[in-house]
Amino acid sequence: MADDKGNAAVLDAIAFNADGLVPAIAQQFDTGEVLMMAWMNRDAISETLETERVCYWSRSRGKLWRKGESSGQTQTLKDFRWDCDADTVLVLVDQVGVACHTGRRNCFFTAVRGGVVTEIADVKTDPKDLYGES
Repeated sequence: MADDKGNAAVLDAIAFNADGLVPAIAQQFDTGEVLMMAWMNRDAISETLETERVCYWSRSRGKLWRKGESSGQTQTLKDFRWDCDADTVLVLVDQVGVACHTGRRNCFFTAVRGGVVTEIADVKTDPKDLYGES
């Protein structure tokens, strides 16, 4: 998607936080569905732009997380954008399968309906099928 010069310009434009991270919102490119939020560092952004397969930074594991590497639920990059303050990125993706580790299509399945906290999306895939037994 971007060459080395383009990658450098993107990385220079992004306002990373004190931990060297930037929040990344993943959105399905053709429907507009918001799928998930994760974190990216410079290496994750660079790899994403180079391979067009979305890569994040896993804070819990302390390493790069290539979406779908263990589950097969991949995200192919369609467009890479950032907001007016350059402190949040938007990755427009083609999501294969579910985006959420809970087995749901997206991570935003809890809502308030009539003043009651409600789950608004059913589990599509058993998380054990995505990541093995816990």
